[in-house]
This record gives sequence, structure tokens and C-alpha cells, in this order.
Amino acid sequence: MCELKPTDGDPVPSPLGRGSVRARAADEDGLRVGRHTSAGPGPTLVPAGLVVLVGPPASGKTSFVRALVAHGRLDEDAVVSSDEIRAELFGASPAEGETDAADALVFGERDRRIVARLACGRTAVAESTNVTPPSRARLLAIAGRFDAPVTMLRFDPGLGALLQQHAGRGRTDVTTAEVRAFAEVMARHGGADQLYSEGAHAVHDVPGRRQGVTPAEAAARFSFA
Repeated sequence: MCELKPTDGDPVPSPLGRGSVRARAADEDGLRVGRHTSAGPGPTLVPAGLVVLVGPPASGKTSFVRALVAHGRLDEDAVVSSDEIRAELFGASPAEGETDAADALVFGERDRRIVARLACGRTAVAESTNVTPPSRARLLAIAGRFDAPVTMLRFDPGLGALLQQHAGRGRTDVTTAEVRAFAEVMARHGGADQLYSEGAHAVHDVPGRRQGVTPAEAAARFSFA
């Protein structure tokens, strides 16, 4: 195990309230140092560091990372999912998990797990929506503490496919209106150029249903150091 340095004085923004489409944290500027690609037959090599998934609910993020793990392309412990942490903390009391205080606990634990991996030079995959600059700034700030490269993977299936995928999930914790709202925020603030301007080292589009690509096929197009 590697030792972590004390970070009590590190300025890590805290989550914003759930009223603004569950946006989190504060803004931050960066430099474009990478190259935007749509993943081809690949595989595209993702360096060890922080991997930030960017996409609305139902855009295919969870199916993608599950396929990565199932096919041995990624260590299961590398995936840090805010939804799974929320279920761990509030599974027996889901209503309690839908408050601002719960958000603070969930994302504080998410940050702790990401820090633990980056401090050891391991890859950490932040599986949450991350469609706003504030939510990404919080993660970029953590990566900066360890000089870890940040790769952002975009999930943008288009509104029609997104709503179809949402309807097929049968989830009641996220409404169709919320999915639309997340998609609108993604359209305004989730473009590749903006992700680079915030500090991403590389940005890749993950193909999906619109391109006729299954999660397993998409996973096969990426390789993780």
C-alpha cells in the first residue's frame, strides 16, 4: 500500500445542491494539451491517471465500464461510481440518499477513493454524469494534486437514442425531464473543445447505439495502462 499525504488544507470544492440538475463543485481553467478522437477499431490507449466519464443519465456509461471490467480491460476497483456509493450508504433508506447532505457524503467518499488510487499511480474512473464545468473542476483539482493525466470519455448518443435508452432502463429515480435537462447541459458545456480548455489531456468519444456499436464492442476499442 502507498501512503497518502495529509490534505486537510487542500481546497476541494463541495457539491452544489441537487436543484441545479445535480451539478457539483467549482470552475477551473486549463490548457489544451491533447487530441480529440472518436474511438476507431483501436484500441485507443488510455494512460494511467484519472478517467472522467462525461454524459447524461442513460447515455451508456455504466454499460461501458461493466463491459470493460467483464472483458478484463479494467480492474473492477478502478471504477468509482457515485451511484454505487449512494447505494452502499443509503440502500436501505433511498429517500435519505436524495438530499444535499447525502450528496456531500457520497461525493466526499468518491473523492477519497479516487485519491487513494491516484496516490498509488493507479487509474481511477469517475463514473458520474460530469456534464457541467463545476463537476469536472472538482475532479481536475484532485488529479492536479498528483500530476495525473486526465482523460475524458464523452457519451453523447443524441436525444432520441438517449430517451429510448432511458425508457428501457425502467429506473424511477431519474425522470425523463431530468434526462432532457442533463442532455441540454451536455450540449452547452460538454463539447470537446471545452473539455480541453478545462484541462483534459485527451478527449475521446465513446460510440454507442447511434453508431450501431454495443457496449462490448465499444469497450474493445480502449486499452488502459
